[in-house]
Amino acid sequence: MISDTLLRAARRTLFAGATAFVVGIIAVPSFVTPTIASDGPPSVADLAERLLGAVVNISTSQTVKGTEGPGAVPMPQLPEGSPFQDFFDDFFKNRGGDKGGGGQKVQSLGSGFVIDADQGIVVTNNHVIADADDIEVNFSDGVTLRATLVGTDTKTDVAVLKVDPKGHKLTAVKFGDSTRMRVGDWVMAIGNPFGLGGTVTVGIISARNRDINSGPYDDFIQTDAAINRGNSGGPLFNAEGEVIGINTAIISPSGGSIGIGFSIPSQLAAGVVDQLRQYGETRRGWLGVRIQPVTDDIAESLGMATAKGALVAGVIKGGPVDNGTVQAGDVIIKFDGKDIHEMRDLPRVVAESPVGKAVDVVIVRKGVEQTVKVTLGRLEDGEKLATGENGNTDQDKGDKTAPVSTASVLGMTVGELNDQTRQKFGIAADVSGVVITDVAKDSAAAERGIQPGEVITEIAQESVGTPKDVMDRIGALKEQGRKNALLMLASKTGELRFVTIRMD
Repeated sequence: MISDTLLRAARRTLFAGATAFVVGIIAVPSFVTPTIASDGPPSVADLAERLLGAVVNISTSQTVKGTEGPGAVPMPQLPEGSPFQDFFDDFFKNRGGDKGGGGQKVQSLGSGFVIDADQGIVVTNNHVIADADDIEVNFSDGVTLRATLVGTDTKTDVAVLKVDPKGHKLTAVKFGDSTRMRVGDWVMAIGNPFGLGGTVTVGIISARNRDINSGPYDDFIQTDAAINRGNSGGPLFNAEGEVIGINTAIISPSGGSIGIGFSIPSQLAAGVVDQLRQYGETRRGWLGVRIQPVTDDIAESLGMATAKGALVAGVIKGGPVDNGTVQAGDVIIKFDGKDIHEMRDLPRVVAESPVGKAVDVVIVRKGVEQTVKVTLGRLEDGEKLATGENGNTDQDKGDKTAPVSTASVLGMTVGELNDQTRQKFGIAADVSGVVITDVAKDSAAAERGIQPGEVITEIAQESVGTPKDVMDRIGALKEQGRKNALLMLASKTGELRFVTIRMD
């Protein structure tokens, strides 16, 4: 798993100002007579010539005020009457480094490609143009056009720009189908490495479906085609000249290509681009659940033969399925005809589905497979809901910040203790806490004799009042390295007892 630090470093290496490099060239003796593989391309010259005109260099500038810019040095504090005062005043004023100055210009370079020649639509990475004051698109024939921002999506790192051709004929390329690409297929990358512009590299698809922990929808294509600083936002082509990926990240201790680059697959990027062009923002489907992986132990406790799918750990209050359609403890194994092999598959396929669409969801509930019909909400509305409640969001990683009406934890399904649940389980009015509505067979909770209708009043000697409180307390204990959780339970009549449940 790649750390956030390494990922940020990897992203930073992908676009930077043009820098002069001196490269040592070493002659390598030939030991064998080179041959051309029968199934390999003898030359990509014709393909490269056809595509080069559609790939652009993107130059951005940003004004960084005060000492916030990279490498900025604050003005030194000098003794009153110092003979150097006038010198430093002039120096820092001219470079924008004084507190009242206009700031410094920070420039960056990246890549992009034209997908609509008539409308002047250019696609690139969000991190290439993020926070830019000015964006210019430089074409292979030397023409430079100022660009306006159509829309961005930070979750997939995609941005759409628009230029006014003003009689300048543009060359466009189209998206291909990345799902048809196989490991070992030839690919070509064209971009602006180190500000050199118009650089063509060729390689193969090294792997698919890579998760590098950069966002909720990670599904990268890995390639060994050389990708370096400045290639960010550039296209990855198939042998037919279709864009099947947007180059966005590399792994490199040195900052140069070591043959491990990552591209956003066109299957994901094309839909985002269409939405940004149409709405200026994304409009993703939203199921309104918190999810977690299905481990072997969880699968066994739920009566599943194999560990697969996404376990519903909580249902978001006010979300699309806060009506009992999907419940905490359900395992989603298929969504709208698509198999959910592991937890991370679900957020992606849900997000790619249209808002308001009614879909069939196959779940495993208490060991029995069944199909339920769900009408999707809009993810962005769910994020606003969470922001209004908590001031921050994390919707795509399982809606961790939003309040939940029910939750599944430690083999128990827990819910709010309200008039309805009090009546259902016959719980006394003076009992407070979170009610246990179900206990999974063979779970750690079942082994301790915990029964539906009991109420969790405290966890590790801290009171809990909502399902979210329960999940947060258990999560905190796990982060502390605790192996067991101490629960105070109240019976229906209010009699208290302590129970310890293992959390491994």
